[in-house]
Amino acid sequence: MTPNDPVPTQSGQRPVVLLAGATGYVGGRLIPLLEKSGAVLRCLARTPDKLRPRVAPSTEVVAGDVLDPASLGLAMQGVTTAYYLVHLMSGSKDFEKDDRQAAMNFAEAARKAAVQRIIYLGGLGDDQDPDLSPHLRSRQEVGKILRDSGVETIEFRASLVIGSGSLSFDLVKSLTDRLPVMLCPKWLSTPTQPIAVDDVLAYLLAAKDLPPGESRVFEIGCRDVTTYGNMIRECARQQGLRRWLISVPVLTPYLSSLWLALVTPASFEVGRHLIEGLKNPTVVRDKAALDVFSIRPMGIREAVAKALSLPEPDKVQTP
Repeated sequence: MTPNDPVPTQSGQRPVVLLAGATGYVGGRLIPLLEKSGAVLRCLARTPDKLRPRVAPSTEVVAGDVLDPASLGLAMQGVTTAYYLVHLMSGSKDFEKDDRQAAMNFAEAARKAAVQRIIYLGGLGDDQDPDLSPHLRSRQEVGKILRDSGVETIEFRASLVIGSGSLSFDLVKSLTDRLPVMLCPKWLSTPTQPIAVDDVLAYLLAAKDLPPGESRVFEIGCRDVTTYGNMIRECARQQGLRRWLISVPVLTPYLSSLWLALVTPASFEVGRHLIEGLKNPTVVRDKAALDVFSIRPMGIREAVAKALSLPEPDKVQTP
């Protein structure tokens, strides 16, 4: 199918849900849940033929690229809810510029198509912090662009997602597995409140059925506040590994990314951008999500145990 082909529809009276970011880590796991939700699922993909074998026969797969606004109009036809799970950090030389443009294109297409709600997964972090990393700043800028479109937007802000195949978690696990003794930079003591991927998916799915209202930002995280160093210790403990973490004050984010490039499968650039974000505390400050949703996220110990029990998925990794 090309962007000019008519969008197939099996919707009848059922609502149509569009998923942008279906080939990513969270999007790929959300697909089967949306397929069971009673709505017609339509996935946006730059290469539909690669995605079709991974979805149910009833799921529509349409060609489109968030950086090509002309390709989005037909994909948005008849859509009631649109999930925006796109992040261009791993495939762009200037991800902030590209993420900004992609969000503007998507938001405008949703507005023109009278989409009722956009659901977006962004990043935790104090948006008033002048030292917020480019990665986290870009995540929050995207959320603002979507809200400013006038389409009701439900934005979830999360820290590290704990799950097998999550690039951020796999960075932690790789360090745990490969380095018995670690010279630890300051960012390993940064407070963070990660969240299990199953809980992220539960929030994303529940947002589809919220009553209509104004745009909202929900901060989500597990029950525990921890540090990246303690996450390494927890991964080691559950795998029966002995690890020594030695703090040093001179290992800068740039040197840390060089260090990570030697011991993890992540690319240098993605690792560098992720580490830049680790200097910023990513802790839930607004607990409104616990009032609005019935979801009660699991603790870190349970989340890590579940992630370690699953095999590595054969799918694209994303933060």
